[in-house]
Amino acid sequence: MSKPRVLISDSMSSLAVTVFEDRGIEVVQSSKLSVEELLDTIGDFDGLAIRSATKVTPELLANAKNLKVVGRAGIGVDNVDVPNCTANGVVVMNTPFGNAITTAEHAMAMMLSLARHIPQASQSTHEGKWEKSRFMGTEITGKQLGIIGAGNIGSIVASKALGFGLHVLAYDPFLTQERAETLGVTKVELDDLLQRSDIISLHVPKTPDTANIIDATALNKMKKGALLINCARGGLVDELALKVALDSGHIRGAALDVFAEEPAKENILFGMPNVICTPHLGAATSEAQEKVAVQVAEQMSNYLLTGAITNALNAPNLSAEEARQLKPYLNLTEQLGSFVGQLTNDPIKKMTVTYAGDVANYNTEPLTTEVLKSLLSHHSETVNTVNAREIARERDITVVAAKKDGNDEYQCRITVEVETEKMQRAIAGTLIGNKPRVIDVKGISLESELGEHMLYITNDDTPGVVGAIGTMAGNKGINIANLHLGRRNDKPSAIALLEVDAVVSQEELEALRAIPSITAVHYLSFPSKQ
Repeated sequence: MSKPRVLISDSMSSLAVTVFEDRGIEVVQSSKLSVEELLDTIGDFDGLAIRSATKVTPELLANAKNLKVVGRAGIGVDNVDVPNCTANGVVVMNTPFGNAITTAEHAMAMMLSLARHIPQASQSTHEGKWEKSRFMGTEITGKQLGIIGAGNIGSIVASKALGFGLHVLAYDPFLTQERAETLGVTKVELDDLLQRSDIISLHVPKTPDTANIIDATALNKMKKGALLINCARGGLVDELALKVALDSGHIRGAALDVFAEEPAKENILFGMPNVICTPHLGAATSEAQEKVAVQVAEQMSNYLLTGAITNALNAPNLSAEEARQLKPYLNLTEQLGSFVGQLTNDPIKKMTVTYAGDVANYNTEPLTTEVLKSLLSHHSETVNTVNAREIARERDITVVAAKKDGNDEYQCRITVEVETEKMQRAIAGTLIGNKPRVIDVKGISLESELGEHMLYITNDDTPGVVGAIGTMAGNKGINIANLHLGRRNDKPSAIALLEVDAVVSQEELEALRAIPSITAVHYLSFPSKQ
């Protein structure tokens, strides 16, 4: 088996290369590739490690036939087309914690610089002036700091601000009262924060809900003379509205590390005496860059080598140990989903997966996704484990996962139920010696492995049917490797699962369907057991 290959296409700490090579991954580092050169070479790589310069576009993904993971050394993924990565089965990872302290420190530096006019005073002094009265500052001790976004970085800013004697207000839809009390902040609504804060600092990602969260309306609600800091994402602040508020004196000053268009060579805020600008330096310390480089390399290596997923934006997290433990169950869920998918031709309304026994103690989210992927793969050519749930949402398929307590004759049992407008179908399986077994179909018990070529037959439970199947199979040259039977006790119906040596043609299927008492015959195919 060949080594996984990773391309580092942006400038990144050499420690990332060391991590990849120590893990046995072949790595190429080239931050000088043109867009055309990147398009020509990306098809040779399993992983792509980037910072902010490389743009992961639909065109790039169309050429990245082997790509499995994109790793962003940093938080923001504005340069990555995440939905397109999802559609193509590419996991997108970031490193949300590696530069948190650095970014929080930069926000505090911007706050102090803004309050004390440090950049302007420095420039004036360099020019030989001595303008003490011009740069009269403001103490921050005792002031109200409003933090919009109390996640990882926002909470660090809050901690440092409390150390400076600030009172901290926090707005975050996901902030609980208990968490606010732990942080030592006052949880408020956005309007309240805007109206009460002397200083406002932004710490949210850019999403449809947060784009231009500081617009003209928000600025008008802010205290006269308030200060605004944005070290989070460009596009959170309406820059034209901010210029108007600064010109009018309603907002006394702003400190911006990020801009709507980057790199920002021109901007309507440049040159304003009450605006401090830095070129997206929030994560720009040697310590932070080393941390995120090592983290992204470790995360990508773990995924490529073990299937472990950490800090993914479009897939559930899965540790290396969980990936190892779940491997036999993933094989089982793949077979169960495929079995039902091959028998279901109508649009699916609902899929329910129920876990019982030891499997219920594991992280079952990847197992449910595997069932869904295998089920939908017979109805969509583009489905994969990364985009399966998104495709289900697009098709209005309700996905339910449940865990069942109680005793069972099997150590584990996974049951897949599918509902359409016309019918309901259920199949259950287990592991015996870590090998998948089907143990129940339509409420009928049997025990069968699923080979590469299978026949699934339903029939009335009458004498002679099994012999007729064997005779017809022999006449048609169909060699039966294994035969498993089951029947209902409450009604005269039965099923048979036959493992055969080769693909069964439509003509052969029709001959089997013509046998008296047979109600349905389906040819099913599964991945080779080898």
